[in-house]
Amino acid sequence: MFKRNRRHSRGCKGNNPHCCPPHMMPTQFDPAQFDPTQQFVRTNIMHTVVPHVHPSHITTVNKHIIDHQHHFPVTESVVNECCEKNTMCGTPYNHHCGPQPRW
Repeated sequence: MFKRNRRHSRGCKGNNPHCCPPHMMPTQFDPAQFDPTQQFVRTNIMHTVVPHVHPSHITTVNKHIIDHQHHFPVTESVVNECCEKNTMCGTPYNHHCGPQPRW
């Protein structure tokens, strides 16, 4: 370590090695460091009341409906008819009338 004169070691105590008071150097400034710009939104709210009037009118119509009902009763009957037809398709054989002997 450094061996210094005791009269210059004001800040040192006890058996510590000899210390010298620090020399203050002038403050140095580096160029500024910029972060990306933070975006903030300030919202201003203005309350405006706009009255909207929607008038209405109701007309009540009382309508009387007359229902004329016409009835036409009908009776019904059934007639069953039967028609017959005889068709002669040739001459019937007459077994009683054979050829007559000529006498």
